[in-house]
Amino acid sequence: MDGPLTLAIDVGGSGLKATVLDPAGEMTSERIRRETPYPCTPTVLLDELTALAATQPAHDRVSVGFPGAIRRGRVREVPAFSRRGPGQDPDPELVGLWQGFELETALRERFDRPVRVANDADVQGSAVVSGQGLELVITLGTGVGCAIFFDGVLLPHMELSHGRFGEGLSIEVACGDNQREEIGKHAWRARVLDALEAFEAMVLPDHLYIGGGNAKKLDPDTLGPNRTLVPNISGLLGGIALWERTADVGPAPAPARP
Repeated sequence: MDGPLTLAIDVGGSGLKATVLDPAGEMTSERIRRETPYPCTPTVLLDELTALAATQPAHDRVSVGFPGAIRRGRVREVPAFSRRGPGQDPDPELVGLWQGFELETALRERFDRPVRVANDADVQGSAVVSGQGLELVITLGTGVGCAIFFDGVLLPHMELSHGRFGEGLSIEVACGDNQREEIGKHAWRARVLDALEAFEAMVLPDHLYIGGGNAKKLDPDTLGPNRTLVPNISGLLGGIALWERTADVGPAPAPARP
């Protein structure tokens, strides 16, 4: 099949994964995974992704799913990498390094290829939504991600999981990996189901998809109607659909002066 080969990269709080996809979204290389290093500064991440890309065959363009808010290729916020280790409090130095970082531009310079960067839930959702009505995608991993699509169009990214929940924790923290290990799988499953109801009350989706590395730890029989578990590999396979569902909107405007 004629068309560009896409290096698809999935940046997670615990692992960095990559494969090359053909125009139909089929993997043409073995999926390679590296542990996510901490503390993870922009330079550290760029070096890791450069090494990861070197394990893959030739490609024409790059898609990157990133565990934070991305606007026009610029990092707005990334909770996972604003900590010196998983579950730790945000570090002001790391917050300052990441906030406003021009990630898409930096990756384009590193790879010397066209690059498209989006939130990891946006990328995963691009691979799984049906294109019918309002569809909500939730990813369960180190934290919790979300993406919203309307008739197949990806809407601007919103960090809905940062809303307060339960005992005053955010959904991001309450349903994240550290809390899962702390409270046990049964209590965590119940908490996730409560969170899904909270998401549905906010968004009123026609269908809800649940993905990410921890989605497989849920019991499919307890999910209820209009909810679908999707495989974690969608975080890579969405690398093709991302180019179809998003447009090249150009560089971000310069930050306003204080």
